[in-house]
Amino acid sequence: MPSQATYDDANLILRLYELRREEKLRRAREWFGANFHAATLEDVNRIAPQGSEESAYMRMVISYWDMAASFVVSGILNQELFLKTNGECLFVWERVRLLAPAIRAMYKNPNAWGNLEAVGNAFIKQLEANGPEAYPAFQAMVHGAITAGKS
Repeated sequence: MPSQATYDDANLILRLYELRREEKLRRAREWFGANFHAATLEDVNRIAPQGSEESAYMRMVISYWDMAASFVVSGILNQELFLKTNGECLFVWERVRLLAPAIRAMYKNPNAWGNLEAVGNAFIKQLEANGPEAYPAFQAMVHGAITAGKS
């Protein structure tokens, strides 16, 4: 049974939202949504070469959402409230999900993006509970952009 969200949970959600409005993170999120369409590490190196502004943007967005997810995974933040208010986290997980095994192997870190994955999977379960078409429709929206971005 999920615990009841508290005022502290709500305040942390609002703080996470404030951080998302920071100018550089806002630019990074905008870039990520419009341009990060990678299925392989080779794609990542082409789209966001190491040392580039794009690489910084990519790392900023992924690490932000992994950090936010860590609050949920560690029990600091109510999962149900987080899932209701932070759908962008699932968008980011869906964009990097297929890259996770290669990143983990490359850095020899089996826990890389683990918080993002755990919360992403909770989002997926929530979508699937809404109906069998909800998650596939979300995936089509996220990955449909890959096709559009490559044409």
